[in-house]
Amino acid sequence: MTADVWLPIPPDEIEGLPKGPRYHFWDGAQEYPADPADCVFYVVPYMKAADVGVRPLPLMSSVEVVQTLSAGVDHVQPGLRHLGPGVRLCNARGVHEASTAELALALVLASLRGLPDFVRAQERGEWLGGFRPALADRNVLVVGYGAIGAAIEDRLVPFEPARVARVARSARTAARGPVHPFTDLPALLPEADVVILSTPLTEATHHLVDAGFLARMKDGTLLVNVARGPVVDTSALLTEVESGRITAALDVTDPEPLPPDHPLWRAPGVLISPHVGGPTSAFRPRAERLLVDQLNRFVNREELRNVILVTEAVSM
Repeated sequence: MTADVWLPIPPDEIEGLPKGPRYHFWDGAQEYPADPADCVFYVVPYMKAADVGVRPLPLMSSVEVVQTLSAGVDHVQPGLRHLGPGVRLCNARGVHEASTAELALALVLASLRGLPDFVRAQERGEWLGGFRPALADRNVLVVGYGAIGAAIEDRLVPFEPARVARVARSARTAARGPVHPFTDLPALLPEADVVILSTPLTEATHHLVDAGFLARMKDGTLLVNVARGPVVDTSALLTEVESGRITAALDVTDPEPLPPDHPLWRAPGVLISPHVGGPTSAFRPRAERLLVDQLNRFVNREELRNVILVTEAVSM
């Protein structure tokens, strides 16, 4: 194989890449490292603006695989209309589960136990005592029970919640128990003390958390979003948190980045982290293992992992 592969990690720093392809490093710079028309395997730069990752796609007339280093692919899908049929889009399942689940648990514990209040009190030199909610004996609802949702539950269980309910697009049975379909949400939401969002952003999940969804949550519920910002209707969420009825911990927002003057920054009971679920020390080695495995499969014409869709099935 003499075709080109574009990588957002310098290829000489990745051990185990198969011989044959010409490897080029491109992490979103203005200048392309080679002619995009010769690229057959394109790995989208990680944590770049959506317009950066899709910019070379109209020129990639030979591309066969588009590989993201993120779990979600919503930022890439608009660019697929420029590609011919048969191009495989793969996500990074297996790379981000641990880091995102860690952050989800951290946001739950920090919010319930009042850590932001303690930080502010420390800056004032104030000893801020009192009772706080615990995760133990609480009902948790995980909305979006894929690999990340399952990893979140794995980390919740040692903290002894009373119950973890699972929701996904369709009903099934997982290793830890039944998974409910989205249609069961109206019955499940009033029982939850903590609702964790880990669903991909699709047409079906855009503004899934709207005024009606939030109204079904009981007073004092904590909403945690480690999915995508537009899964939540920001205006509806602001109405609820500003009233003090519920609280929220958000790793993703809509819009994103959140402008400095946005009212979410100052809304009571809201903890915000700047979309840091994936970029941790665990990312690089797991991303490299994924790329080595995928490229060896590609060169040897074996079945690729994590194929989300093939462009002939996409409405152009």
